[in-house]
Amino acid sequence: MSGYEPGVRTGRRAPDGRPRLTLDIERVLGVRARQAIRAEFRFDPAAPLVVSVEFVAEGGPRVLWRIGRDLLQEGLYGVSGLGDVKVWPSGPQAGSTARLQLASGDMAALFELPVPPLAAWLAHTYELVPAGQELAGVDWDVTAADLLHGPRAHSD
Repeated sequence: MSGYEPGVRTGRRAPDGRPRLTLDIERVLGVRARQAIRAEFRFDPAAPLVVSVEFVAEGGPRVLWRIGRDLLQEGLYGVSGLGDVKVWPSGPQAGSTARLQLASGDMAALFELPVPPLAAWLAHTYELVPAGQELAGVDWDVTAADLLHGPRAHSD
């Protein structure tokens, strides 16, 4: 990266107990042009297939993206994703930084992420909800009824 060392800014749990990671990252604007961005990664064990990432630029709007947890994990070490979200290692020192490209319509943004803190945080999310167990708690009868008839109040 261009002399800018991104880092972990906060701990692993939000006040609601859900795992959270805040990183200082860079938005890649050109070969030598970078913009410092704060990225807040959040994981909700009740919705374990995705990671929410809120991007915050000083003086700019907050932008929220939801990214597949597996796509993000795989992209730290190899090319992952199609379409709007792509992640891949950024260079020959695989494991130190990765690139995240987000696209919407005719706009795209490219970010460089530090792999070690993100990989450790993702490993923690997999301890909470192991790979392959993401849908284990889904009540398929309720889900099917919601799809057919629309969501309604359910008694537990």
